[in-house]
Amino acid sequence: QVQLVESGGGLVQAGGALRLSCVANGGTFSSYMMAWFRQAPGKNREFVSSISGTGIQYDDSVKGRFFISRNNAKNTVYLQMNSLKPEDTAVYYCAANVNQRGPYNYWGQGTQVTVSS
Repeated sequence: QVQLVESGGGLVQAGGALRLSCVANGGTFSSYMMAWFRQAPGKNREFVSSISGTGIQYDDSVKGRFFISRNNAKNTVYLQMNSLKPEDTAVYYCAANVNQRGPYNYWGQGTQVTVSS
């Protein structure tokens, strides 16, 4: 069983920056594909970024502004969010995929990011 705990959300003005962190407890973190998703009010959960041994992926809406990284020694994945826009407002979720493909197996509880205009 893997527990994911996100932190780092908050309220920021447009153009500002935040760094989200997600710590994984249990399992073999270094072998997992890790990702960030987000869900805005009234919308479906959407993919933001992922990181694995095969590479890094970003949704087009965040390319050049958000950067994902991981520290396997700390069992932590990060999402550096720069040049934030009001449309980035959402609950951000960390997810782990132990099979490197298919559905994500474990999810965090989410952290709120609010960007004011």
